[in-house]
Amino acid sequence: MRNKRKSEIGARALGKNIRASAIKIQRITDRIRGCSYGEALVLPESMPYKTCYLISQLILSAAANANTNFGLDKSDLFISEARVESSAYLKRFRPRAQGRGYPIKKPTRKVTIKSDSNFIGEIEG
Repeated sequence: MRNKRKSEIGARALGKNIRASAIKIQRITDRIRGCSYGEALVLPESMPYKTCYLISQLILSAAANANTNFGLDKSDLFISEARVESSAYLKRFRPRAQGRGYPIKKPTRKVTIKSDSNFIGEIEG
């Protein structure tokens, strides 16, 4: 029996060890989530944050992955998922009084951008 259901075909791009706070990255990812590919490329360009460049590079990478791996047209893509997770800490030591060392933990983030296509086809199942 054949059912007509919406099938999600898409690709993702993963940015690891990004040195920025989660709140600063989430300001951008919350705006682009659910947008089309063209709109998601334009939105970070108009924002004055330094992490906008990194996010726009991930959007380009996700679209290139969808085009190369699945043969999808970039005009049909939209950003279905934009996620920010905590990653490893950069550990540094600061000299303190009487020869002691004080640890400094510099947090890093992992950003996942997933792009899907609005492809409706027949799925056997």
